Amino acid sequence: MGLKYPGLRWLEDAPSIPCGVTWGVPWQIGELNRSKTDAFALISPSGNPVELQTWPTAYWPDGSVKWTAHAASLEKPETGDYSLQAEGKSVTNSHTSPLSVKESVDEVTVDTGAIRCVVGKQGKALIRGLYHGEKRIGMEGSLVCIGEERRTTPSGKLYQEESFYGEITSVTIEQEGPTRVVLSVEGVHISQDGERSWLPFKLRLYFYVNQASIRIVHTIVFNGNPQEDFVKGIGISFGLPLKEPLYNRYVRFAGDNGFFSESPRHLSTRRTNGVYTDMFRRQQAGESITFDPEKDAPFTSLLEDSAAWDGYKLTQLSADSYSVVKQTNEQCSWVKAVSGNRANGLVYAGDTNGGLAAGLRNFWQKHPSSLEVTGLTTEEAKLTLWFWSPDSAAMDMRHYDTTTHVDSAYEGSQELRSTPYGIGNTNELMLWCCDRTPTLADLAAMTKQVQAPPQFVCEPEQYHNTNVFGIWSLPDRSTPAKAWVEEQLDALVSFYKQEVEQRRWYGFWDYGDFMHTYDPARHNWRYDVGGFAWQNTELVPNMWLWLSFLRSGRGDLFRMAEAMTRHTSEVDVYHLGEYAGLGSRHNVVHWGCGCKEARIAMAGLHRYYYFLTADERTGDILTEVADADYATVQTDPMRDYFPKDDHPTHARSGPDWAAFSSNWMSQWERFESDFYRDKILQGIKDLKAAPFRLLSGTTFGYDPKTGILSHISDANYDYHMVIAFGAPQVWMELSQLITDPEWDDMLAEFGEFYYLKPEEKLAWTNGAIHPSKFSWPMMAAGMAAFAANRLHNAELAADIWRIMLENRLPGGSEDSTFTIQVPELEYVRPIQELPHITTNIASQWSLNAILCLELIGQELPAELHVCDQIITKEK
Repeated sequence: MGLKYPGLRWLEDAPSIPCGVTWGVPWQIGELNRSKTDAFALISPSGNPVELQTWPTAYWPDGSVKWTAHAASLEKPETGDYSLQAEGKSVTNSHTSPLSVKESVDEVTVDTGAIRCVVGKQGKALIRGLYHGEKRIGMEGSLVCIGEERRTTPSGKLYQEESFYGEITSVTIEQEGPTRVVLSVEGVHISQDGERSWLPFKLRLYFYVNQASIRIVHTIVFNGNPQEDFVKGIGISFGLPLKEPLYNRYVRFAGDNGFFSESPRHLSTRRTNGVYTDMFRRQQAGESITFDPEKDAPFTSLLEDSAAWDGYKLTQLSADSYSVVKQTNEQCSWVKAVSGNRANGLVYAGDTNGGLAAGLRNFWQKHPSSLEVTGLTTEEAKLTLWFWSPDSAAMDMRHYDTTTHVDSAYEGSQELRSTPYGIGNTNELMLWCCDRTPTLADLAAMTKQVQAPPQFVCEPEQYHNTNVFGIWSLPDRSTPAKAWVEEQLDALVSFYKQEVEQRRWYGFWDYGDFMHTYDPARHNWRYDVGGFAWQNTELVPNMWLWLSFLRSGRGDLFRMAEAMTRHTSEVDVYHLGEYAGLGSRHNVVHWGCGCKEARIAMAGLHRYYYFLTADERTGDILTEVADADYATVQTDPMRDYFPKDDHPTHARSGPDWAAFSSNWMSQWERFESDFYRDKILQGIKDLKAAPFRLLSGTTFGYDPKTGILSHISDANYDYHMVIAFGAPQVWMELSQLITDPEWDDMLAEFGEFYYLKPEEKLAWTNGAIHPSKFSWPMMAAGMAAFAANRLHNAELAADIWRIMLENRLPGGSEDSTFTIQVPELEYVRPIQELPHITTNIASQWSLNAILCLELIGQELPAELHVCDQIITKEK
């Protein structure tokens, strides 16, 4: 098979300043030999070759490369399409790269050719020094944390703060190449007296050749007691050496659109006029100011008498409000400078010799956050980015009630297992070492790069034609009926994009998730009703969003899916403790439900992001869940339905074994692991041996050591659970990997059986499987479409489309493009609503429509009125 060279485009606008970029490219089976992965060049729109670093991230079963990751450093990013092309050797092999790494016993030094960063391998200082050429820009980069202790006394409540620092325990050179270097840093926060350590962290530092910037991805894991441990603040700080007079020192904050710009000693005095007014404007622009010792003595004496502002702080306590305050010293009050709605998360501090620009991604979306600069009147200032601002109330990780509400609120278990112990949160930031004060235009470009990191993507056809994510369709509007379906798909994702903003689904622990079920009486989502509040990957909205991006290439959908991936892979998943590898089902608080299951955390939800971006943190999570089946021994997902027996635990074919197989498939493709491939094959073997193959069960005895599923009985649990949590997507992709006709027959058999009439189901199984166990036929449409396609069954295909169109649509109305204006006085602000919307149905309808368009799209009647006649006739 000849090698095809995919085109690449920017996800959004081309960057206007130098940047590093990493992305993934898919390949068809047999197309790319692993020995050829270093033989690529990146060609710019103007035809120039760009240095490129390439490595494989996944393999097909035949050993050919399935995904490659690529990294490039662009000094002058160009607008237009880039492309990969074959070279006799990599461009980067043609000369010696200035990017270098040196490791000693206690530190690692990375030199990009533009900056040099010294990273400590132990101790408090993560970054011991930052240099632009020979100029020291920063030092003492360290992790900071504030804990809050609460006590109740006869006089009232007492709150006491305790400071912690990040102790580095290990630094690993994770990747070292001519274009990109990645350092992995691990540690834990320790109290000042050394008596307590908690909140383990992991950071990655990304360096690109000739770039003066560093990307940092920071993860913390909560391992405290929610009843006693309250995090008041957590962040990262950097020391800044300052030598120039106070009037030649500068601070900048990115606001809603422009910048707050000041100096700790500005030139605004009662005598500022004429030449000094012009000088003041130059100071505001960051220019160096000089005074004539004799001529300007009267004015400089006034400056010495004027207030010197030592600290500045921008605090975003909600999604709609921030303020900038400043202070002369710690004994005095903070003075309000400006306020606004949504700050863009960038700060610069330095003097005329240069300084540090730092940006925190999703700054207002993940409030409460803040940016702080202190010590501006000293020789060493401190710049701190607070992921959780200490100006906010402390994190409260307690459950919302002291009991569960299984009957009234659809909470999954009588056991109160609400615990945040082991959940995580990941944040991204960028640093720029500046050898001069940046212009506002440069700072604006940095801000844009922080909030929308540069990303190359392929065209949708490349993702689709390589079959790397299983079966899904490209948009097709070739007939009125298909166009209508596409309109519904577009309308649904647009509705949720709007809803994130309307309902302010923002916050440190919330951003990226959707709500589960709408309450039309209150014109609000059921945020306070147990299992109807946060979605927590229920019915796999992650897959829906990622496939929506893959079909369209839309940048806004990529960012929605990205935010959901960051949230659901961290907050909804346990990274340590007894539930490690499992996740929490939907609830009022993300970790609140007593059901801790593999389906919430399965690799299939997050691997899209990993392969599209080569994000190492997501790779960690894919590895973490590989052995999630072992965690079910202590937390049997079917403990409320099946008594303890001879089996170590129990697993439903779906969603439990489907989630396991998703985890194992990820390990197999990434590391060519025969061990995990064989666990998949063992499960398939056991399902084949069951009386009704995939229709058996659905609950089996399970042994994670052997991977054996043991048949217990049939129709012992609801069958819609098999197909509503990503199993069709996982299993259809798996069918492309194992080349087992019987497995394909089993998938088709399951889909066909789901659509049989009740009496036909009973007859087919001699009464062993009762039709009452089959609900939500719309959710089985994709599996049934697989059957109709494989069996060339046009009658079944027509039935599937009837079911899909009868369920139009997810909002309970006939058209998801139709929203209703809520009466003015019935909600706190003007909003549009879909009164009966549920994310379960929106997600599943969309996913099944995407499958059906690919598998049986030709069987959808061309005209909508014909579809309506079919529905009316059937009814």
